[in-house]
Amino acid sequence: MNAARFTFTRLRYTSGDWDTDQRMPSNILNSLLEYTTIPINTQEKIIDLSSNEIFASPFCYLSGHKLVQFNAQERSNFKQYVQNGGFVFADDCNHDIDGLFARSFEAQMSALFGAHALKKIPATHPIYSSFFKFEKGPPNTSFELNGWGDDLIHDYLKAIEINGRIAVLYSNKDYGCEWDYDFRNKRFLAEDNTKFGVNIVLYAMGA
Repeated sequence: MNAARFTFTRLRYTSGDWDTDQRMPSNILNSLLEYTTIPINTQEKIIDLSSNEIFASPFCYLSGHKLVQFNAQERSNFKQYVQNGGFVFADDCNHDIDGLFARSFEAQMSALFGAHALKKIPATHPIYSSFFKFEKGPPNTSFELNGWGDDLIHDYLKAIEINGRIAVLYSNKDYGCEWDYDFRNKRFLAEDNTKFGVNIVLYAMGA
C-alpha cells in the first residue's frame, strides 16, 4: 500500500552540502495534505544518490550551496534514473546564477546530458498550471525581492526534458529556503507560498 503513496525523497551526494532547508519537505507534504487527496508518506526519505534506492523513488529533491561534483556511481545513477522516467527537482540555495552550486550543477548536467540539454522553460509550460495557475511563470521568492544573491529576479526555470516531459527541473530561485519554515506558520502569510511546490509534485506524478 505504501508503494502508491507519494514520498518526498531527498538525494544525499558526497560533495557539497545536501542537507539544506530541513523543514521544507514537511511543509510541502502538509500542503499536499491540505490541498489535494494524494496519499502521502508523512516523513521525508533521505537516500544516497549512489544507492539503487533511487530507482524506486519517482520524485527526488537535490539542493545545496556549495560545489556539486558527483562521483562515478552518482553520475551513473543520476543519468540512468532520469532517462528511465524519474523526476529530479534541483534547487540552488544561493539563488545566484553565477554561484558555486549553480556553476557546478549546470556543469554536471552538461557532462551527463549535453551542453544544451538544460533549457529555459516558458511561462506557458504545463508545470505552471498542473494544479494552481501561475500565469506569469515561476513565483518570486523573498530572497530575490530583497536583493540577496545575485540581485536578480529570475523570471524562468530551467529543465531537461525527456520524451516531452520535464525530467530535471532546475531553479535558481531558492524555493527550498523560501519554504523552509514550520508549516503551522503558513496561517500568517497573506498567500501560501508553497503552492508552487504542490504544482511541482503534481506535475512529477503525471498530472
